[in-house]
Amino acid sequence: MLERILESTRGRLPDLRSRSDELTRRAQEVPPPPSFRDALAGEGIAVIAEVKRRSPSRGDLAPDLDPGEVARRYASGGASAISVLTEPEFFAGSPADLTAVATTGLPVLRKDFILDPVQVWEAKVIGASALLLIVAALDDGELRRLLTEADDAGLDVLVEVHTDDEARRAVEAGSRIVGVNNRDLADFSVDLATAEKLAPLLVDAPLRVAESGVFSGADAARMADAGYDAVLVGEALVKASDPAALLYELRAGR
Repeated sequence: MLERILESTRGRLPDLRSRSDELTRRAQEVPPPPSFRDALAGEGIAVIAEVKRRSPSRGDLAPDLDPGEVARRYASGGASAISVLTEPEFFAGSPADLTAVATTGLPVLRKDFILDPVQVWEAKVIGASALLLIVAALDDGELRRLLTEADDAGLDVLVEVHTDDEARRAVEAGSRIVGVNNRDLADFSVDLATAEKLAPLLVDAPLRVAESGVFSGADAARMADAGYDAVLVGEALVKASDPAALLYELRAGR
């Protein structure tokens, strides 16, 4: 599935590259966004609340959601930052979703499959404070190049890992924020023990995020006890009847 998504992404890159000069110029005119890194560094467990309509593993989650309205509900519940899926084919997202969410004033993470520097500058233009880099999709040279590009653009980076080897590669590349995805890319199973297992390998990462599989305050507390500074929560929040109440529970860790 990952390779299918990456192939789809590569197919959209030529059009984006044709606008590279324009995007770079526009990005340099954009005011600095709110700091994603600072938003995760406060006391207690931070919650990155995710806006997504669907996923390959779970199908439709909230196909008719209004990203701006959902983001406002997340903000009212005390989310530290908001993640937005912008991948169109498999997640039904778009850059316009992120731009709508950025009006909340919270830091916004562009969650997509970033393979080319032009996508970094596009992220800045559409209102992102940070972007996702997936170690499984990049070799070491590509990872370092994109980290440098993001730094040049003034964006933070959440570097996502799934295995021991990926965790080591992320730390060796100098990643400041490392996220462990508890979802297995091969069979889509989810196990919070993945984050617990990899936590000792991330002691040199200034900030650590646990992704996927967090549905309750008890789950968030478990990740905090394992040494994580933040949790990224998508499915539970987009399907919740009262996301603000669930956010309170997640932040309280109970």
